[in-house]
Amino acid sequence: MSTLPLRPLSGQLQKVAREQLFEDPANIQENLNAFREWIKKSPHLKSRNDDQFLVSFLRGCKYSLERAKQKLDMYYTLRTHIPELFADRDPTSEKNQTVIKLGAALPLPITDSPDSPRLMLMRPGAFDATKFTMQDVMKISTMVMDISMQEDDNMTVAGQIGIVDLANVTLAHLIQMQPAFIKKMTMMWQDGLPIRQKGVHYINTPKSFEQVFNIIKSFMNEKMRSRVYVHSSLDSLYKVVPRRLMPSEYEGEAGSLQSLVEKWEKKLHSYRDYFVEDIKFGVDEKKRPGRPKNPDSLFGIDGTFRQLQFD
Repeated sequence: MSTLPLRPLSGQLQKVAREQLFEDPANIQENLNAFREWIKKSPHLKSRNDDQFLVSFLRGCKYSLERAKQKLDMYYTLRTHIPELFADRDPTSEKNQTVIKLGAALPLPITDSPDSPRLMLMRPGAFDATKFTMQDVMKISTMVMDISMQEDDNMTVAGQIGIVDLANVTLAHLIQMQPAFIKKMTMMWQDGLPIRQKGVHYINTPKSFEQVFNIIKSFMNEKMRSRVYVHSSLDSLYKVVPRRLMPSEYEGEAGSLQSLVEKWEKKLHSYRDYFVEDIKFGVDEKKRPGRPKNPDSLFGIDGTFRQLQFD
């Protein structure tokens, strides 16, 4: 059974959950019990089974138990088959600590209203591409997302809006964004997380980004493609994302980037046991009913997408 009681939603988010996600408080426990029973009977799957974790999948799949099962299976399948992102996630290791301090992935603390989506600020140019890789940075962002799934009701109920600031992205950064890695990343965000992606807004895009951007879009489904926006200026972004929600470096009211980094550094450290324990969970393809999955069947890309070359 569950280890912790389910956290009650605020009144505004409860309304969103009921109207948009078809959540009926009277039936949540029954749905969770059915979900847990399925996990128990899935020989290939070793999953967390606490209420707060599982309810994020039910909410992300609008209480379709079948879709929630598929999403949970894909969540752990991708984690098993992308070790470069999901192994060695101890937040206190020297390398991870250094990357955490860069603040390349930061959920912003203010939402537009109590029932609005969470903003996630991604800054791929925050790291030195001669010292770190995009995998190093994205590993920390997966850890931030795991905590958000546990703690952030705005994200699990109302969804997430991504803001990707490409300031300071160099050719060295873009060269790391090869098609095979882009596909893994896109699948993880689109297919392997129970978070409703409400939109992605790119700002400060360099000219050389267009080649990478076209590949990113080619791996997205139609719904996600329709929610991607490229802004020529901050003023353009602020027509759809209120300026006050952004950090002070972007003329907003969400505090400084440094204060957000320090807050998340503490939070990530407080979850150390959670991330160390996480190694136990995943899929065992030898026990999967039907055809086992492997990196080729999951991520195989045709000859159209060879190594990216930049002039």
